[in-house]
Amino acid sequence: MISTHAKDSIERIFFKAAKSRLTMNAGDVCEIVPAGAHGAHSLPDANLVVLTISGMAFRLLLILHFDDSESTHRYFVKEESERAFLEVFLETCNLCCGAVNQELHHYFPDLGMSTPYVLSARCMPYLEVLKPEFLASYAVTINDAVSLGATICVCAHAPMDFVAEVSAVEDTSGELELF
Repeated sequence: MISTHAKDSIERIFFKAAKSRLTMNAGDVCEIVPAGAHGAHSLPDANLVVLTISGMAFRLLLILHFDDSESTHRYFVKEESERAFLEVFLETCNLCCGAVNQELHHYFPDLGMSTPYVLSARCMPYLEVLKPEFLASYAVTINDAVSLGATICVCAHAPMDFVAEVSAVEDTSGELELF
């Protein structure tokens, strides 16, 4: 029920969002490559941040895999900050999912987005129970120092076909969006 064009569009939308929202500084390099089959990733002790975008035609889960390594903490929380790593990381993940949601709004007007929640990576095999029409996992590397994983899981309730016009990554970090 999800066309090849729609799958490609979702992937391109996610790539743009990840490169613009998971990086903390404008000059940071974010590389995204396909990960192993069935949600396998290189973070065996990872936790998951799960966010959901839901509409009448589909439900999209954006799952970001992270570990509690010192390099991950150092990247997302600057030394002078008094904010906890998880608070900063959840906010960053929410911004990434919000960017995906904003792009999808061009094609699907009635979408809702969940707040992020954290689960153990042991939950990954249960994605198959959802019978997703599209399931893809990626390895995300920032500045050759921070490793994250990402999984996109889309369950369609109706045929889904669109071609996203995704432009280059734009810096909109200081903008305020009104609803």
